[in-house]
Amino acid sequence: MNIIVVGCGRVGAELAPSLARAGHQVTVIDKNQGAFRRLGEGFEGRVIHGSGFDRDDLQAAGVADADALAAVTSGDNTNILTARIAREVFDVDHVVARIYDPRRALIYERLGIPTVATVTWTTEQVMRRLAPTTVASEWTAATGDVVLLERALPDHWAGRDLDDLVLAGRCAVSAIRRDAATRVYSPGLVVQPGDIVYLTVSRDAVDDIRQLMERVPVRGGH
Repeated sequence: MNIIVVGCGRVGAELAPSLARAGHQVTVIDKNQGAFRRLGEGFEGRVIHGSGFDRDDLQAAGVADADALAAVTSGDNTNILTARIAREVFDVDHVVARIYDPRRALIYERLGIPTVATVTWTTEQVMRRLAPTTVASEWTAATGDVVLLERALPDHWAGRDLDDLVLAGRCAVSAIRRDAATRVYSPGLVVQPGDIVYLTVSRDAVDDIRQLMERVPVRGGH
């Protein structure tokens, strides 16, 4: 793929070389010429000294032939403007913007601009380590109505059928992690202590899933 990375700060300087090592053609844009030093001597991509929302600079970076663009500067407005220009003016298929304000990120997601909200992501990562049984969102659809959840199953679920988590049209089990291995869900799996489950859930069903997991079944039943 031909990928443009706008911003050569900590995120961009890690992202661009990783993409290049994976075999992609990468071009980095940054308004600070000195920022390109962060890429290291072994970086095999191109660099453009300029602005991500300047159309001439984007064209110099090859946006007309780009398959994807990541706007990861330190400014929300710059990232959103860059992402919108790439999507709406140059028809780049895959665009993502880094956003610091999670409230704004949700708005842009609903407008069809995929975002990575740094604060939200960090909060969820910390929550998973402090309270593993907390429902945490791994991914949210651009429309905001479907989420992918990672959840450590409570101890009282041991011995129960994983099928009990399936809610028609509202929750589907995608995969389960057990003993350092992850496997795709198949009907009939029985929960073991320490299992972590991945669920695809309608946004309006998240609370129902949380309550279902926390509910301790009466003896002799589910």
